[in-house]
Parts: sequence; C-alpha cells; structure tokens
Amino acid sequence: GQVHGEVPLVFGTRFQGGARATAATRLLQVDARAYYELAADCPAFANRIREMAQERIGGLQGIAAETRKPQATVTGDPLDDHSTALRRFLDRNGMTFDWLPPDQIARWPGEPLAPGEMPAILCPDGTTLRKPALRDLAEKMGLQTRPRFEVYDTVIIGGGPAGLAAAVYGASEGLRTLVVEREAPGGQAGTSSRIENYLGFPGGISGDELADRAHRQARRLGAEILVTRQTVGIDPVGMFVSLDRDERIRARSVVIATGVSWRRVAIDGFDRLVGKGVYYGTSRSDAGLAQGADVHLIGAGNSAGQAALYMARHARRVTLVVRGDSLEKSMSQYLVDQVRSKENIHCALRSEVTAVHGTQQVETVDIRTAATGETRQERSSGVFVFIGADAETDWLPPEIRRDARGYVLTGTDGPQNDAWPLERDPYLLETSVPGIFACGDVRLGPVKRVAAAVGEGSMAIAFIHQFLASSASGRAMR
Repeated sequence: GQVHGEVPLVFGTRFQGGARATAATRLLQVDARAYYELAADCPAFANRIREMAQERIGGLQGIAAETRKPQATVTGDPLDDHSTALRRFLDRNGMTFDWLPPDQIARWPGEPLAPGEMPAILCPDGTTLRKPALRDLAEKMGLQTRPRFEVYDTVIIGGGPAGLAAAVYGASEGLRTLVVEREAPGGQAGTSSRIENYLGFPGGISGDELADRAHRQARRLGAEILVTRQTVGIDPVGMFVSLDRDERIRARSVVIATGVSWRRVAIDGFDRLVGKGVYYGTSRSDAGLAQGADVHLIGAGNSAGQAALYMARHARRVTLVVRGDSLEKSMSQYLVDQVRSKENIHCALRSEVTAVHGTQQVETVDIRTAATGETRQERSSGVFVFIGADAETDWLPPEIRRDARGYVLTGTDGPQNDAWPLERDPYLLETSVPGIFACGDVRLGPVKRVAAAVGEGSMAIAFIHQFLASSASGRAMR
C-alpha cells in the first residue's frame, strides 16, 4: 500500500532520492501517461496523490533545513601551522566541525585544556585529542588508514580525480582495489572552489563536492581508500608497493595517479609566513580568513580564477597578481568573463609580488609593476599561490621512466631502446614497466583537466583487465 515517485509525476521534475526494497516486494509501476489518464477520470485520486507529493516535499525541505550536527570541535591558534593543517584535513575529508577561537576557550565542551595542549579536537566519542598527528585524527574519526588484505588486483597511488575514477571502475568490475592517499581524496582538484566546465553539471560543482561523490561511490562499490598514508616506493620486480611505517602491499597491477603539487616560490617572507597568511592553493576553510579583508592571489590559470571568484564572495577586495599582460592567455574565457564582472576583483597585470611582511601573520605585500619598475605596498590578510605545479616522482624506481621535469612517460614513449620485455607494445597508459600504469596530471601529456584525468583513470582499468588476462597472475580475486 505504499506509494513512491509521486513527486515527479505531479510536478514533472526528477526526484531527489530513490528507494530500495529490503524484503520480498510486489510493485505496480504507473508511468506518466497512465497516471494522467487516471487523474482525468478520477479527480479525487489526483487530489490525493497531489497531497502526498506536497507532504513528501515538505518532509524533504525539513530534512534539508536541519542543522547538520558537527562531528568534531576544534580549538587552537588560527595562525598556527598545526591548527591550520587539522582544519584543512577535516574539511577536505568532508568532516563537519565547530571552530572555537582560543579567546572563547571557556565554551570548550570537552576536558579542560592547558595552554600548551592546543590545537585540540573533541571527537565524536567525547575524547579529546591534544596536538594530534593527522593519522591519529583520521583513525579517531573512523577513516581507513590500513589495508585489509595483503594482495590486491590493483593498487592506485593517489586519490585525485584520476585515482578515484580508476577506483570506481576497478571496484565495479570485480577487481580487489586499494587507493593510497597521503592526505584526503580529491587531489589538487579538491581545492577548486568551482568547476563549471565539467560535463553533466550545468550549474558547476565544487572540487571537494565532486571528490566527495566519487569517494563515496568508490567505497560503495567495494574499493578501499586509505588516507594519511605515504607511498615511498615500488618494487617493479616483485610488484610490491611500499608505504610509510615499513608496510608493503603485493599488487598484481599498479596505477600511479599522484597528480602534481603546487609549485613553491622564492619570495621574501614566504617561508616564514607559510600557514600564517601565505597559502598554496585554497580550501573552503580559508574563506574565514578572507571575510571582509583584502587578499591577493598569485597566478592566472583556471585554479586562480576559480579561487578569486570564491574569495570574492567573502573578501572586501581580491587582487589577482598576474605576470602576463592578459588573463585570456592562460584562463578559460568563461572564467575571464566572470572575474571581470566582479566589482571587488582587481587584476594587476604585468605585476609580481616581491615580498610579504608581518610579524605573526601577513599584513602587507610588495607588488612591483613591470611597466614602470615601481613597487607599491598594499595591505593584505592572505596571499594564495596558484603558479603551476610540479610532479613529485623522485620516489619512483629508475625502471619507471620520466622526463626531465618528473612527469611519467607512458605508451611508446615509456620504454627505451630494447628495455621493454614483452612482445606486445605498451598500452597507451602503461609505463616502461609492464603492469604499472600512470594517469592524470602525473603523466606526461598536453591536457591537464579534471575530465581528462577521469577519462584516463577509467581507461587505465580497461588496460589492466587486458594485462591481467594475458599474464600468469591474471585471475582476478573474488
């Protein structure tokens, strides 16, 4: 006697949720045409279904309006590096938390804290972690940090868009799949405040939301995702993946999807004030730093444009410091148009930041204009850097070939001379070692886009199936 799906029938919209029968169930499916014929013949029936639809929408609105209970409470010096790292970690792993400034420590709901015990986190079970390491925090919050098995069909190194796509397709196709991520799923894309040119999201989607959806999808399909774990090496002969704390995992295939890291800059004062107003990339938790303040962003790529638009919703003034003479050379046109439409975003073209100043945090920045050679000083509460990224692949064995900048070579670019041991040619995403693949930004290629990374991640699994089928160890574990 239960009814489901009346909302799309009555209002002609898609429904926001689904239903699953947990016991033997008989269903009568009524399509839209049959419903309208019934409604025309029996107005009372139509009125009752309409009432049910309105009740359902009211219930959904009530659920949406409920305040989501925070999973943790954090306190500490907002400018302390450790405190910033903890908040970013929680934020990027989708953990809701309350932030309690030190001057409001009287409101701390947990055990009393001594001055030297911060930053501190009150966990869901009521315990308090004092100055915790990220891995201790991850384990306390119920995140997986250790593999459940000794052998996997595929081990994916990196939890960005490429790695998560490989995890989704690998797990869905019956492969025992493990993802190793050193911080949080999403990679560099997870720090993007808005991705507006990703297929299927006409209103755009934030990087962390896209990562969260992919993360939950991969786990639902059976993939294991480890966080706060660093991959320190690969044995290409025995196909072992070495993690920190001297842990090794046997892999029948490996996918390198470590992405890239923000390029560091040598600017006077930067090293001293990193985490105290100087940041590489952004996250949602950084919005509070910009509230009603003046901030500066260095860079002219899409990441810088997305961050500028996000910060403009909170900051009094956002200044994009660009070395080139236009934004169009490195930024998508849709972003250029939006940036120029914001009254509180200013573009300083042919300019560069030469120094940052401040005692405990960033207070001012020096900006030099190339056209005149003059340097001016502006007030700033935060400087965010988006000047490109580098592949950090020094930990890979020499058997896996890379170019001079560390990007992994794949396909026919991978093997050198007669080093390839098989009769077949390497697959498109296969490295110079059979069974080890690379995808996403870490792979040498001309396209650095989220959609390209997702496509390569799914392609890598297709090649892995071919590799496993043709190898002696190709029987997938069940």
